[in-house]
Amino acid sequence: MTDEVAIVGAGAAGAGAAYALRDANVDLTVFEKSQGVSGRAATRRKNGCTYDHGANYVKSDDDRVSTLLTEVLDDDGLVDIEEPIWTFDGDGEISEGRDADEHKWSYETGITQLGKRLFAETDAAIEHGVRVAEPVREDDGWRLRDDGGSDLGAFDAVLLTPPAPQTSDLFGSANWEHRLCRELRRRIATVPYRTIISAVLHYPFEIDLPYYGLVNSDKDHDVGWLSREDCKDGHVPDGESLLVVQMAHDWSVEHHDVSETELTDAVSDMVADLLDDADLAAPDWTDAQFWRYAQPEGAIEDDVLEKGASHDLYFAGDWVTGEARVHAALRCGLETGERMSERFGG
Repeated sequence: MTDEVAIVGAGAAGAGAAYALRDANVDLTVFEKSQGVSGRAATRRKNGCTYDHGANYVKSDDDRVSTLLTEVLDDDGLVDIEEPIWTFDGDGEISEGRDADEHKWSYETGITQLGKRLFAETDAAIEHGVRVAEPVREDDGWRLRDDGGSDLGAFDAVLLTPPAPQTSDLFGSANWEHRLCRELRRRIATVPYRTIISAVLHYPFEIDLPYYGLVNSDKDHDVGWLSREDCKDGHVPDGESLLVVQMAHDWSVEHHDVSETELTDAVSDMVADLLDDADLAAPDWTDAQFWRYAQPEGAIEDDVLEKGASHDLYFAGDWVTGEARVHAALRCGLETGERMSERFGG
């Protein structure tokens, strides 16, 4: 008998879990609210440019993830950013960063290829444009409903991968008369999150800089991160430059309802000041994205999530590990998917 398994969310954690379940004796359905995969490891294309406007790259901090990207999955088009990352402080003073000798990977066609290539190795059915709103506990498993109340089907096990606040909200409407339901909602809701606005600034000329990215080292500047997409092969045509600028949490929260034009005007002025180049105050085109739940700043410290497994309810994501990195979310998904595979005869 084949078991029915659902994954909520097609980000790095969901893709990793689906990959780990590829040989298990399950029928796997993935519900994703957007029209794409990979979550915040997102890629856009505009005017001949490709840019990673959420997560910028995958670090090589995890040996298993590194092996997966470079030796197991198709590595055609894999890009390793060679330029270093430098730092700047609250006064805008730029300094050379520490050479950590680590890899920074994306793809010529964008970092979203990570999720696409993982899912391509599976037989998972991905249902796009579906927002799961209510898990209903039944005697022999779970039934999911969307935000319109439509039945999405019955499942023997469910894996939840949305950001912690959204996962917590699911238990506010869950039809599950069990104290663990209330405990999960309360404990998951305690995970703090950083909100980030990403501004994309394009210029019809080359910017000559000795680094790929700048990171604010003292958390005392309105700009939190700045990087050059033209350092990634295949992303930006020759003779052009494209900057991805991610703003600090407080600034992002204060400007969440500002128009894109006003927002990118303010960001480009700050970039021109930070890099001491007046020409950068006038990009020829821009883009922006508001990430409400961009990065977790902690994790649940007790074993409440482990209790869910006894009810065939699982959790994965960077908020489970407490490390806001793509490789951490992917590794968590892989490990959780393997646990589920063992449970269902993989």
